[in-house]
Amino acid sequence: GRTLSGQTIGGFYTSVRHANAFAYGINCGLGAAQMRPFLKQLATLGEGYISCYPNAGLPNAMGEYDEGPEEMAEALRDFMERGLVNLIGGCCGTTPEHITAMKR
Repeated sequence: GRTLSGQTIGGFYTSVRHANAFAYGINCGLGAAQMRPFLKQLATLGEGYISCYPNAGLPNAMGEYDEGPEEMAEALRDFMERGLVNLIGGCCGTTPEHITAMKR
């Protein structure tokens, strides 16, 4: 697949690898579930930590985000348990309740 900007994950990583960053990651544009295939690929390429800052799901017809704190936290927990990510957070639609659920 391709990111919303049109890049493949391999292309993205190749374009930033020279920076020797502390972490490489994916944020915004997608909910956690939609990020899974991209993270799986990035985890095999990365020479550093992997970060993931998804939206609280995809926006609905009103531009609001419907993914609840527990659902988002469970997806991120799964990513961490599978070794796909090291750093987590949230982007659009993420509330303090989402962050609290991630901490548990």
